[in-house]
Amino acid sequence: MRISKVYTRTGDQGTTRLVGGREVSKDHTRLEAYGTVDELNAVLGIVRTENRIAATSEGSSDRLETMLHRIQNDLFNVGSDLATLPADRWEGMVVVGAEDITRLEEWIDELNEDLGPLKEFILPGGGRVGAFFHQARTVCRRAERRVVTLLAEDPELDFGTMRYLNRLSDWLFVAGRWAAKAHGEPEHLWDRSL
Repeated sequence: MRISKVYTRTGDQGTTRLVGGREVSKDHTRLEAYGTVDELNAVLGIVRTENRIAATSEGSSDRLETMLHRIQNDLFNVGSDLATLPADRWEGMVVVGAEDITRLEEWIDELNEDLGPLKEFILPGGGRVGAFFHQARTVCRRAERRVVTLLAEDPELDFGTMRYLNRLSDWLFVAGRWAAKAHGEPEHLWDRSL
């Protein structure tokens, strides 16, 4: 793909085009879904930047960096999938699938091995990196809700994207905890008595 011009003026009247050319309103359910995925990807860009800045050991920064780089690429595939109507799909179109979900599960298990069990909910935080991971998790959960709405409208849509986002939100939670530990930041538990 080559982008030679950033502005097209086609959206000046509140519409845009999906992959395949169908014109829709900018508040269309499909745009809400892939727009929220795009927002999530932008937050992950902040996470990556903060992770590099806060790295106390090169290994911890590199470990998360490798995972985040792959996830950001996956999210572009998710966005493309959501921006394409079933009739406009093409052979060889890259979509997230079972192997991507399995990879996230393996990463969750790997990171979780370094963490103690939770006895209570934690408050979002854990330093700058941890806090941005928690923000990404909440945006990911919103993306899930947008996809659920889209699935109700378009039953032809594959559930792979939904499963991927659901697993990703779990990974973001564990990665936020792992980053807090790796960067020497405290986690604070929910105090029910306050």
